[in-house]
Amino acid sequence: MTSQAPRSLGILHLERGLPPGAKPAVPPPGSMLNSATFDFPTILETVAGAWVENVVRGDPALEAAFIAAAQRLIARGAVAISSTCGFSVRHQQAVAASVNVPVVMSSLLLLPALLRQLSPRGKIAVLTYDSKHCGQDLLGIDDPDHRKRVVIGGIEGGKFWHDELKKPAPPTDVAAIEMDVAGCIDRLRTSHPEIEVILFECAAFPVVAPAIRRTSKLPVYDIACLCQMTMASMA
Repeated sequence: MTSQAPRSLGILHLERGLPPGAKPAVPPPGSMLNSATFDFPTILETVAGAWVENVVRGDPALEAAFIAAAQRLIARGAVAISSTCGFSVRHQQAVAASVNVPVVMSSLLLLPALLRQLSPRGKIAVLTYDSKHCGQDLLGIDDPDHRKRVVIGGIEGGKFWHDELKKPAPPTDVAAIEMDVAGCIDRLRTSHPEIEVILFECAAFPVVAPAIRRTSKLPVYDIACLCQMTMASMA
């Protein structure tokens, strides 16, 4: 009997600005880049020229680089493709059309399904790295009544937001993420007490998901949840 190679999730990674040969800091538990986050192997490919700033802003010139990196992952044996930035959902359709495996570029793909799980008056809080660039066009929701049930809040201007724009980016500050995310959730829930679910757009936020579940007492979904479900669906 021949043994099968382990199924690997291919992850499209943004540029971090590390000097050639430099070893990145060990990512915290829960990170998409920490091998212990998942119970299956992961492989990475950097998307050339894709930095936090221009991916969040939405540079259409990056599409070819996303496709090329995804195809490199397929050549290395990836059985599904994801990414380390929720704003890469802009390239979801193009990447999916270029490969023959499931593609889940962003947790925002979960929004239509999550809305159907809520009570008729319930709302979803979308926690994003930068709410100024997380517009309605990224949500994948056409019905205006459904869109009204999605509340977007961002952590722009905080310590983690500034850290991610640096070249090279410093090690992930988990405490800073938790403080900014928790503060944003408190503000949103004060204005929108109908919030029943939290969805993290930012692929860095899963590192604080357990803490936010405990403090908010609400379900929290993120890109790691979507990747787990996608990989679990395949034989």
